Amino acid sequence: MIEFEIVGEPSEEEPIKLTPAQRARVERNRQKALLLKQARLANRPYTIGKESHKVQAAPREVDTGSGFFIEEDNKEIKTGKLEVKHQPAPVIAVDNIFCESCEKEFLDSYIYTHFNIPACDTCREKDKYDLITKTDAKNRFLLKDADLDKREPPLKFIVKKNPNNNRWGDMKLFLEYQVQERAMEVWGSEEAIEEERENRNEKKDKAKQKKFDKRVKELRNTVRSSLWRKGTTFHEHDFQEETYDEEEDIYSKKCKTCEHIETYEKM
Repeated sequence: MIEFEIVGEPSEEEPIKLTPAQRARVERNRQKALLLKQARLANRPYTIGKESHKVQAAPREVDTGSGFFIEEDNKEIKTGKLEVKHQPAPVIAVDNIFCESCEKEFLDSYIYTHFNIPACDTCREKDKYDLITKTDAKNRFLLKDADLDKREPPLKFIVKKNPNNNRWGDMKLFLEYQVQERAMEVWGSEEAIEEERENRNEKKDKAKQKKFDKRVKELRNTVRSSLWRKGTTFHEHDFQEETYDEEEDIYSKKCKTCEHIETYEKM
């Protein structure tokens, strides 16, 4: 007689047991799926073209008027792609600048930036565009501070350290070309400048002579006062040994300092 072993179906409540190898394989598959999902999201952070995505709205409670509330069915809110628009860049018109010396076109230069004179950097080395200090400008062209700083339009200048001594403060450098033009506005011509220069030199020489004469007069008064004090001081005679004149029967003695002779008789 053959015996059969009847194996019943496992109960639904009995859990399925996995081996350690199976559990490890399941975990590897899960991690791989997460990595693939993250890679897709990283490659497509934003929607493309006219794609739209759906956003799940939060549930909302509605009053039925019968003493209780019911939850409204969730609705999907359809949103379109967010388009970002940028303002177009402004159009900057570039004016052509031509050098007044060589007539070549340039965009920018040192003289044009600081003194508003259309001269390129190549022509900057010419004597026409030399710089001059404020002191030299006033002395050479007989100008005042107001002629340089306040007369319209005020002349442009640059500020630099004094090369002779840093403690003397900064010095203002003007463009000699512009200073000369300002001198023509003030005096009218070079002849007028030279004439004024001669007048100033003449006045300066007269002032020096007057000062010298005053000094000489003071020295003379000092000498005279010293002589007057010398004449009024008391002098004490220092006599030599007395001498006797037998014919006149008188005695005399002479001062060693002033040669004063004093005569007298003895009883």
